[in-house]
Amino acid sequence: MLLRERETPEGLLVSVADTDCLGETYANGDVSITVTEEFYGGEEAEEADPEAVVESLTRATVANLVGEESVGVAIEAGIVDETRVLEVGETLHAQLLWMR
Repeated sequence: MLLRERETPEGLLVSVADTDCLGETYANGDVSITVTEEFYGGEEAEEADPEAVVESLTRATVANLVGEESVGVAIEAGIVDETRVLEVGETLHAQLLWMR
């Protein structure tokens, strides 16, 4: 999985994507998502194991996740509610906002 963290004025923004999703576009009706290098990859992104992803998500203010593995890790950790996950084309997408 690719993990990227950015500090913003609103808090920590975390993006997580399955490696094989990078560069792909997924669509389902009016909903589409393009997994861009600029947002999910780049020099700031790192290959991460499930433990690193969970640790980052628990510190995040906002997070975007794409891919079955990435979303699955967040579900398994109890961070994302499986009933709130979107199926977009051939993949899964979840967004996270912590109200602290």
